[in-house]
Amino acid sequence: MNRKVKQFFNVKTIVISSLIAAIYATLTILLAPISYGPIQVRVSEALTLLPYLWVEAIPGLFIGCLISNFVGGFGLIDVVFGSIATLAAAVVTSRMPNPYMAAVPPVVFNSLIVGGYLSVLAKMPFPYTALYVGLGEIIACGFLGIPLVIFLERKVLKREGKD
Repeated sequence: MNRKVKQFFNVKTIVISSLIAAIYATLTILLAPISYGPIQVRVSEALTLLPYLWVEAIPGLFIGCLISNFVGGFGLIDVVFGSIATLAAAVVTSRMPNPYMAAVPPVVFNSLIVGGYLSVLAKMPFPYTALYVGLGEIIACGFLGIPLVIFLERKVLKREGKD
Protein backbone atom coordinates (compact mmCIF):
# COMPACT_ATOMS: atom_id res chain seq x y z
CA MET A 1 0.00 0.00 0.00
CA ASN A 2 1.50 3.33 -0.95
CA ARG A 3 2.22 6.00 1.65
CA LYS A 4 -0.63 8.38 0.69
CA VAL A 5 -3.20 5.59 0.91
CA LYS A 6 -1.85 4.53 4.33
CA GLN A 7 -2.10 8.13 5.57
CA PHE A 8 -5.69 8.35 4.34
CA PHE A 9 -6.79 5.09 6.00
CA ASN A 10 -5.77 5.78 9.57
CA VAL A 11 -7.90 5.88 12.73
CA LYS A 12 -8.24 9.67 12.76
CA THR A 13 -9.47 9.74 9.15
CA ILE A 14 -11.95 6.94 9.74
CA VAL A 15 -13.32 8.64 12.87
CA ILE A 16 -13.69 12.03 11.15
CA SER A 17 -15.37 10.44 8.12
CA SER A 18 -17.69 8.42 10.34
CA LEU A 19 -18.72 11.46 12.37
CA ILE A 20 -19.46 13.47 9.24
CA ALA A 21 -21.48 10.56 7.79
CA ALA A 22 -23.47 10.27 11.01
CA ILE A 23 -24.16 14.00 11.24
CA TYR A 24 -25.14 14.21 7.56
CA ALA A 25 -27.50 11.22 7.75
CA THR A 26 -29.01 12.30 11.07
CA LEU A 27 -29.71 15.86 9.91
CA THR A 28 -31.20 14.65 6.64
CA ILE A 29 -33.43 12.04 8.22
CA LEU A 30 -34.56 14.22 11.14
CA LEU A 31 -35.48 17.01 8.73
CA ALA A 32 -37.06 14.56 6.25
CA PRO A 33 -40.03 16.74 5.30
CA ILE A 34 -37.67 19.27 3.71
CA SER A 35 -34.78 16.91 2.84
CA TYR A 36 -36.39 14.86 0.07
CA GLY A 37 -38.32 15.44 -3.12
CA PRO A 38 -38.21 17.77 -6.09
CA ILE A 39 -38.51 20.80 -3.81
CA GLN A 40 -35.99 20.37 -1.01
CA VAL A 41 -33.63 22.18 1.30
CA ARG A 42 -31.32 19.52 2.63
CA VAL A 43 -29.74 21.32 5.58
CA SER A 44 -27.07 18.61 5.81
CA GLU A 45 -25.74 19.82 2.45
CA ALA A 46 -24.04 22.63 4.40
CA LEU A 47 -21.52 19.93 5.33
CA THR A 48 -20.61 19.43 1.66
CA LEU A 49 -18.21 22.36 1.99
CA LEU A 50 -16.09 20.51 4.58
CA PRO A 51 -13.80 18.92 1.95
CA TYR A 52 -12.49 22.45 1.36
CA LEU A 53 -10.96 22.15 4.85
CA TRP A 54 -10.52 18.40 5.30
CA VAL A 55 -10.20 15.77 2.57
CA GLU A 56 -11.34 13.24 5.21
CA ALA A 57 -14.83 14.67 4.80
CA ILE A 58 -15.19 13.19 1.29
CA PRO A 59 -15.95 9.56 2.24
CA GLY A 60 -18.07 10.72 5.18
CA LEU A 61 -20.28 12.84 2.94
CA PHE A 62 -20.63 10.01 0.44
CA ILE A 63 -21.62 7.47 3.11
CA GLY A 64 -23.92 9.92 4.89
CA CYS A 65 -25.70 10.69 1.63
CA LEU A 66 -25.93 6.99 0.77
CA ILE A 67 -27.57 6.22 4.13
CA SER A 68 -29.91 9.20 3.82
CA ASN A 69 -31.04 8.28 0.34
CA PHE A 70 -31.98 4.75 1.44
CA VAL A 71 -34.58 6.41 3.68
CA GLY A 72 -35.74 8.99 1.14
CA GLY A 73 -38.26 6.98 -0.82
CA PHE A 74 -36.95 7.56 -4.34
CA GLY A 75 -35.32 4.15 -4.52
CA LEU A 76 -32.10 2.85 -5.95
CA ILE A 77 -31.79 5.67 -8.49
CA ASP A 78 -31.60 8.22 -5.68
CA VAL A 79 -29.24 6.06 -3.64
CA VAL A 80 -26.82 5.60 -6.54
CA PHE A 81 -26.98 8.89 -8.43
CA GLY A 82 -27.58 11.17 -5.44
CA SER A 83 -24.60 9.67 -3.65
CA ILE A 84 -22.43 9.92 -6.77
CA ALA A 85 -23.43 13.59 -7.14
CA THR A 86 -22.36 14.23 -3.55
CA LEU A 87 -19.09 12.33 -4.02
CA ALA A 88 -18.21 14.19 -7.24
CA ALA A 89 -19.08 17.55 -5.68
CA ALA A 90 -17.00 16.74 -2.59
CA VAL A 91 -13.92 15.86 -4.64
CA VAL A 92 -14.17 19.09 -6.67
CA THR A 93 -14.92 21.12 -3.51
CA SER A 94 -11.68 19.87 -1.95
CA ARG A 95 -9.80 21.66 -4.74
CA MET A 96 -11.52 25.05 -4.46
CA PRO A 97 -9.46 28.12 -3.51
CA ASN A 98 -11.86 29.68 -0.97
CA PRO A 99 -15.11 28.97 0.91
CA TYR A 100 -17.23 30.91 -1.57
CA MET A 101 -16.02 28.86 -4.52
CA ALA A 102 -16.33 25.70 -2.39
CA ALA A 103 -20.10 26.23 -2.41
CA VAL A 104 -20.30 26.06 -6.21
CA PRO A 105 -19.68 22.32 -6.89
CA PRO A 106 -22.48 21.03 -4.61
CA VAL A 107 -24.94 23.48 -6.16
CA VAL A 108 -23.98 22.63 -9.75
CA PHE A 109 -23.64 18.84 -9.37
CA ASN A 110 -26.86 18.43 -7.40
CA SER A 111 -28.86 20.79 -9.62
CA LEU A 112 -27.90 18.85 -12.72
CA ILE A 113 -27.69 15.26 -11.47
CA VAL A 114 -30.36 15.20 -8.76
CA GLY A 115 -32.55 17.62 -10.71
CA GLY A 116 -32.18 15.33 -13.72
CA TYR A 117 -33.37 12.10 -12.17
CA LEU A 118 -35.99 13.81 -9.99
CA SER A 119 -37.56 15.30 -13.12
CA VAL A 120 -38.07 11.74 -14.41
CA LEU A 121 -39.17 10.24 -11.07
CA ALA A 122 -41.50 13.13 -10.16
CA LYS A 123 -42.67 13.61 -13.77
CA MET A 124 -41.76 17.30 -13.69
CA PRO A 125 -39.90 19.36 -16.29
CA PHE A 126 -36.13 19.28 -15.77
CA PRO A 127 -35.72 23.08 -15.60
CA TYR A 128 -38.06 23.19 -12.61
CA THR A 129 -36.48 20.34 -10.67
CA ALA A 130 -32.96 21.64 -11.41
CA LEU A 131 -34.02 25.11 -10.26
CA TYR A 132 -35.72 23.83 -7.09
CA VAL A 133 -32.81 21.57 -6.13
CA GLY A 134 -30.35 24.35 -6.99
CA LEU A 135 -32.18 26.88 -4.82
CA GLY A 136 -32.20 24.42 -1.92
CA GLU A 137 -28.47 23.90 -2.40
CA ILE A 138 -27.84 27.65 -2.49
CA ILE A 139 -29.69 28.01 0.82
CA ALA A 140 -27.84 25.10 2.45
CA CYS A 141 -24.38 25.78 1.02
CA GLY A 142 -24.49 29.55 0.73
CA PHE A 143 -26.32 30.57 3.88
CA LEU A 144 -25.25 27.71 6.16
CA GLY A 145 -22.16 26.06 4.64
CA ILE A 146 -20.06 29.14 3.89
CA PRO A 147 -20.46 30.61 7.41
CA LEU A 148 -19.78 27.16 8.89
CA VAL A 149 -16.54 26.74 6.92
CA ILE A 150 -15.38 30.29 7.67
CA PHE A 151 -16.05 29.71 11.38
CA LEU A 152 -14.21 26.36 11.36
CA GLU A 153 -11.34 27.84 9.38
CA ARG A 154 -10.88 30.63 11.93
CA LYS A 155 -11.49 28.69 15.14
CA VAL A 156 -10.56 25.06 14.62
CA LEU A 157 -7.73 25.29 12.12
CA LYS A 158 -6.13 28.18 14.00
CA ARG A 159 -6.11 26.05 17.17
CA GLU A 160 -4.61 23.13 15.25
CA GLY A 161 -1.84 25.42 13.96
CA LYS A 162 -2.84 25.08 10.33
CA ASP A 163 -3.37 28.78 9.82
